[in-house]
Amino acid sequence: MNNNKRDYLRFIPGKRLFNFFSNDMAIDLGTANTLVYMNDKVVLDEPSVVAVKSGTNQVLAAGHVAKEMLGKTPESIVACRPLRDGVIANFELAESMLRYFIKAAHNNRKFFRGPRMVIGVPSGITQVECRAVRDSAEQAGARPGEVFTITESLAAAIGAGLPVHDPCASMIIDIGGGTTEVAVISLKNIVFCKSIRVGGDEMDRAIVQYVKRKYNLLIGERTAELVKIRIGSVMLDGKTEVMPVKGRDQITGIPKTIQLNSAEVHESLLETIASIVELVRVALENTPPELASDLVDNGIVMAGGGSLLRGLDQLISKETGLPVRIAEDPLLCVVKGAGKVLKELDFFHEALMK
Repeated sequence: MNNNKRDYLRFIPGKRLFNFFSNDMAIDLGTANTLVYMNDKVVLDEPSVVAVKSGTNQVLAAGHVAKEMLGKTPESIVACRPLRDGVIANFELAESMLRYFIKAAHNNRKFFRGPRMVIGVPSGITQVECRAVRDSAEQAGARPGEVFTITESLAAAIGAGLPVHDPCASMIIDIGGGTTEVAVISLKNIVFCKSIRVGGDEMDRAIVQYVKRKYNLLIGERTAELVKIRIGSVMLDGKTEVMPVKGRDQITGIPKTIQLNSAEVHESLLETIASIVELVRVALENTPPELASDLVDNGIVMAGGGSLLRGLDQLISKETGLPVRIAEDPLLCVVKGAGKVLKELDFFHEALMK
């Protein structure tokens, strides 16, 4: 074959050419953050917030820039979170945000063929909510008919490097912004999984309500999130940390600053943490005996941003009597797991949601 013919065949618009112009991607479409995994690395990690012109779907900003606008926009701009409790609350805004992130992940270059996608979703999602996720992805530019969904807990277990394909129990606790999932996994599939719509956002709201009730001070959820990250703790160790918190006095309407300590934050989180611990107990009670015995050796792995709350792993270990550890890169477990599934779709075919 002469060189000219060989060069011509090399550039026939076939699979390799499509792969070059279309980078498949895995997405963790979370309530708090959206992550995109492509070409074996995380290429985008942004808050799931979008700012649009009022009455339109014209995106003015998304991610970190839009998050800075929350609660500070004039009437002409709407900044909001299009996802609540792990599912899409506003279809149009979710689609606009997803399209914006997909273009950003591709550095705004055009592609001949839409990318295939694997998206992590909560296990408690309904068929209608799951369809909304797929439709949003396709409308945002994904390849029609090739948007796959996988439960976040299974994706997190794969991303955390657990031996999910072995005939032994792997238990994962995935605490995201909108949901907490506990799953027991064996042979590439879920044996038992339960999800509650309680997560990092619920912790933030609990802090907001506590400050409002005790100090008559109104603070925003962004402020509450900072409090949780800086001085939030599940188990008191005798060391008290203090943080200044600014808000608006409910009685006078005047801005005011109070000093909030770690013991008060601990008290505000008790009910939310109790819900998560109870969820773990329910999962253990529903685990078959042979698999339950594996957990004595294998223990429990925690993933998601909520797992970073100080002392939570120790509390769960104390309540269950099992070893508990936090996964390496807990914030990235779901998107990395979805990326592995995308690379081996045939191998993980049964793990995908039907």
